[in-house]
Amino acid sequence: MRAAGVVRMPSGRRSVCQVTSPGSEALDLLERVAAHGVRLEPLGRGSGGEIGATLVRWPDGREGVLKSITHRSFSEVQRTADVLEMARGHGLPVPLYERVLDLGGSVAIVQERLPGTPPLVVDRGLLEALVALNERFAGLLADRLDVPAPRLYLQESGPGYCLHESLAGYDRRSRRLLSWIREVGRDSPAVVAGADLVHPDLHPGNALVDGYRLCGLVDWDELARGDRRFALVVLRFNAGWEGWDAALISWLDALLAEVLDPESFRIYWAHKSLAAVDWAIRRHTRQDVERRLAVAESHLS
Repeated sequence: MRAAGVVRMPSGRRSVCQVTSPGSEALDLLERVAAHGVRLEPLGRGSGGEIGATLVRWPDGREGVLKSITHRSFSEVQRTADVLEMARGHGLPVPLYERVLDLGGSVAIVQERLPGTPPLVVDRGLLEALVALNERFAGLLADRLDVPAPRLYLQESGPGYCLHESLAGYDRRSRRLLSWIREVGRDSPAVVAGADLVHPDLHPGNALVDGYRLCGLVDWDELARGDRRFALVVLRFNAGWEGWDAALISWLDALLAEVLDPESFRIYWAHKSLAAVDWAIRRHTRQDVERRLAVAESHLS
């Protein structure tokens, strides 16, 4: 495993970022933000990375990313901003939250636009870079006891996500998976313990590359304090249902076997399986549900 935060990718790596016109929701958000004295010029909506984000330009010419979230309070988002600023002080390529605005019922975030674009190709170089960057999150939140740990909803449903009811009512396979998840949860902790900075959804779509460099990691709305290796299990699950090359998945499996004990992997896998399958049942097609069920079943033990 390479220790450097900037890792050269294999030759031929390309990246892409498509920009489309901002929709009515984005224009409405820009008006609400302007009412707070923050005037931004819309540049369009970008694909990849931050879902639902609008590319904007400040009056001084700087570019930024505007987004709105409803599932976090103003104080929670401000705490995220503080943690990211601290991480930047350690040289980590995470975005600065330049403004956090309470809009009443939602929170607007204007963050800097990091260099680079989402990668077009997933390869060994990109994965090594993501793993190396994740290692640099070790112990970063040792003094931030106010940052919550990721909760594991293995015995009961979460607040609007990780719903047991959706798996219980879908089909025989999902009920079998739910039974295994609850079995794992009987003797498991309620949270992912640790003092590391944990990215909530580590996958290549949240990475930014510039030529041969990994130069950014975005989408930190759910950042937490816990075990950084939890993010590697999330990465592995995503690799399965997104259909990565078998050699890449084998490499990632070998890495997880080296850095994570079997019981912790089992617990983290159960949580991610619940989250992914529940979300697909409620939001996606039956084909997506079947694919995620197949990935979840690949590591039942």
